[in-house]
Amino acid sequence: MLEPEAEPEPEPETEPEPETWEYSLSIPHDPRAVTICRRTLRLILTMHGLIRLADTAELLAAELVSNAVLHTKGPATLRVRWSAGVLRIGAWDTDPEPPEPPGRLDDLADAESGRGLALIRACADVWGWQPLSRFGDRGKYVWCELGVA
Repeated sequence: MLEPEAEPEPEPETEPEPETWEYSLSIPHDPRAVTICRRTLRLILTMHGLIRLADTAELLAAELVSNAVLHTKGPATLRVRWSAGVLRIGAWDTDPEPPEPPGRLDDLADAESGRGLALIRACADVWGWQPLSRFGDRGKYVWCELGVA
């Protein structure tokens, strides 16, 4: 009598590792870099199926890069990282001084400057900064995060 072959044990189901990716864009000290960063970020998010984050992410990146270009004298870098459902956008610049603390956005409606970090604080889930060196140059990295709910 033939015995049926035993079926192989099913492998335990495991969650696939979440996709993680990171891009860096080195930019010169030039106000036109803000537009290039916005367009590049939109393209990256579109390619990764995250177009729903593009409008807010572009606003945040533009503010971070604008601050880097307006308040420093050297080059800057835009960094975009996706990991575990969180988009981190950051800008490195050559000035090691901490950014000015953001005010309340409502209080800055008529101000000519100072709205950048207030906008970031209002639109991002979290933001922060840290001193950072790049290729031997001292500076700082200002970042913010957007989570996908």
